[in-house]
Amino acid sequence: MPEISRFLGVAIRMQFREHGVPHFHAIYNDYAMVIQIMPLKILKSGRMPERVKGLIMEWAALHQDELLKNWERCQNGENPKKLKPLV
Repeated sequence: MPEISRFLGVAIRMQFREHGVPHFHAIYNDYAMVIQIMPLKILKSGRMPERVKGLIMEWAALHQDELLKNWERCQNGENPKKLKPLV
């Protein structure tokens, strides 16, 4: 699963040719989240710390259009582009 961004210990990844609504995966230590891109909402969050959830959602809101383009690339078997981290 290609990593498209990393910030504050959070890895953002997208899988090639994955089914379902456009989404990405966020991994932080032993926690994982799945976030739908449009509209932006959490699909699965496990026990991700609330502060980290907020940072991931803030980052996603800033990169929503780019995330959708990366989803399309992955669906076509192309490598996604790297996105700027949250600073």
